[in-house]
Amino acid sequence: MPQAARAVSPTNLRHVMLAAAIGSALEWYDFFIYGTASALVFGELFFPKYDATVGTLAAFATFAVGFLARPFGGLFFGHFGDRMGRKPMLVATLLLVGGGTFLIGLLPTYATIGLWAPVLLLLLRLLQGFGAGAEYGGAVIMAVEFAPKGQRGLYGSFAPLGVTAGNLLAAGVFYLVTMMSKQDLLTWGWRIPFLVSLLLLGLGVYVRSRVAETPVFAEASARRPPLRAPAIEALRRHPRNFFVVVGARLAENGLGYLFPVFGLSYVINTLHMSREVAITGVMLGNVAEIFGIVLFSWLSDKVGRRPVYIGGALFSAAFAFPFFVMTQTLNPTLICLAFILVMGIGSAAMFGPQAAYFAELFGPRLRYSGFAFARELGSIIAGGPSPFIAALLVSWMAGAPWGVALYVILLSLITAFAVWCGPETHLSDIRADTPQDLADGALAATNRA
Repeated sequence: MPQAARAVSPTNLRHVMLAAAIGSALEWYDFFIYGTASALVFGELFFPKYDATVGTLAAFATFAVGFLARPFGGLFFGHFGDRMGRKPMLVATLLLVGGGTFLIGLLPTYATIGLWAPVLLLLLRLLQGFGAGAEYGGAVIMAVEFAPKGQRGLYGSFAPLGVTAGNLLAAGVFYLVTMMSKQDLLTWGWRIPFLVSLLLLGLGVYVRSRVAETPVFAEASARRPPLRAPAIEALRRHPRNFFVVVGARLAENGLGYLFPVFGLSYVINTLHMSREVAITGVMLGNVAEIFGIVLFSWLSDKVGRRPVYIGGALFSAAFAFPFFVMTQTLNPTLICLAFILVMGIGSAAMFGPQAAYFAELFGPRLRYSGFAFARELGSIIAGGPSPFIAALLVSWMAGAPWGVALYVILLSLITAFAVWCGPETHLSDIRADTPQDLADGALAATNRA
């Protein structure tokens, strides 16, 4: 394909990056708002027959169930994303998650319809998970496939920036509603963050519908016909890379949910600090993560994806015990600093480079399927159950967090080892279609450098 046909104007490129960031932010606002509600109110609203600890565990269990649908969503939308294009799948996934979130805001509670309330909550959570299973992968691939040469890490960071901004927005909205009286919060205030998502959904669909198909996908489609089963081909052609993605996800995804979701619950329910202190800590952690994502993504373009990613995993392991020591001081400043460090350094150093790294591990005709399916398998193992496991460990240890710290260390070391086993990709050819092409492209780029 001629170089001119692949060129993207600076204006269009900015629109693509905006679509990756805003669309991802809006969709993950929907997803994270559920996690925040699980920590704060869902136990009492949908599982009132249990004591507070068991109710929170039940709420976290419904949070985890949504992750079971994500690999299926990754398979489904990834398949059609590799055959039909990235753009239509990005709009479809946004509609699923946003629609599910809005309907949660309309749900009657246990006090009104009894057992049907948690059943309907569970079904809508599955709907959210099915859509979320391919949204992030599609947003990343769109950004990376449009990115200028040598800047895939930086441009790929717009999608994880959107995820972090969505989490920050979710925490901010809940911070406002928790200023209500407890009675108003439990009666109607908790619904506001979910119902507001309808406005955000409309904006997200508008932004993403205006984005063109990526030049890398268009070139690959013109060169060769689409694969019949791209997910199977991703596993067959890139088996090592597939399992590197799964392993690399454990700490990034597990800790990405453990600290903002379980950490919120731990500070409020176990340490008995105010909701304002806990949510402020999470919000400041997300602000720090935004800056960290940009920094570490840029750094991965200079020194490689693997050293930055491994560094983030090892920092997370080293900071596991200090995080809980700082929160147990009950000092609001130290609690906030603990969230800032663990999210702004540990999570950001993994989450930022991950976007470009995972996209670079697969060829363009199976990139969406391989990325989304492998990534969401890691979500089932780590991200979904991590708040539940952490809450259970604290319950078993009578409020002591040291079992959770050991769990954090285990996930972090597995991830560091998985990435160490993987290839370096920051100099590879994003248009290469086979493992040998990927290797040859990376070697040629290294020799040119």
